[in-house]
Amino acid sequence: MIQIIPAIDLIGGRCVRLVKGDYAQTKVYDASPLDMALRYADCGVRRIHLVDLDGAKASEPRNLRILEEIASRVKIETEWGGGISSEQALSSVLDAGASCAIIGSVAALHPELFAAWLTRFGGEKMILGADVRDGKIAVKGWLEGTQQTIEELTDRFLPDGLKQVIVTDISRDGMLQGPSTALYTRLQAQYPGVDFTVSGGISSMEDIRELDALGLRKVIAGKAIYENRISMEELRVWSQNA
Repeated sequence: MIQIIPAIDLIGGRCVRLVKGDYAQTKVYDASPLDMALRYADCGVRRIHLVDLDGAKASEPRNLRILEEIASRVKIETEWGGGISSEQALSSVLDAGASCAIIGSVAALHPELFAAWLTRFGGEKMILGADVRDGKIAVKGWLEGTQQTIEELTDRFLPDGLKQVIVTDISRDGMLQGPSTALYTRLQAQYPGVDFTVSGGISSMEDIRELDALGLRKVIAGKAIYENRISMEELRVWSQNA
């Protein structure tokens, strides 16, 4: 069964969701990140997806206190993205308790550095974060575009031990209109040795069941959970059977 990875996006230490990556379209939720992590762990979720949106804009982690709190109090894996632009930043994220680090802008703009991190830490700890808009990779918190494709980026790091890629379709993110299924099935078929995580557009358990039937391995769900389109009970049943 496909693994559901709930998302917790952070601005100013609070849970938020953006629409299509637009910081001007931010919705703040009442639940604290720690409370959400505890609820997910209680449902049997094995991993959560934490995104430091402040850090993504600042090019350095800004919400590590939240990561430290969750890592010390919740028995759950954490994958952390946002602001990891240097060796020092990467070390601070791993030292704060992250199970895995998601590297996006550095991988696209400074590929030799990400290649070195893959070699040093391994594909189990280093995740390529590929944010896609109109078929091209976006960087720096989705604020800037590049001319690279997801295939070009994946091919670049396969020799260095790449094993995990999170692909976010920015046009679908926060829209609750369903994921770009064709994109993910094509990538997973093209690179069977890499785990591609579906990110963006999940609106219901029906979307997740469809992805599961197609053989996809991991999916991130955020707004659908916060908006109660996916209930905690549905999450619990799926996670306990996965």
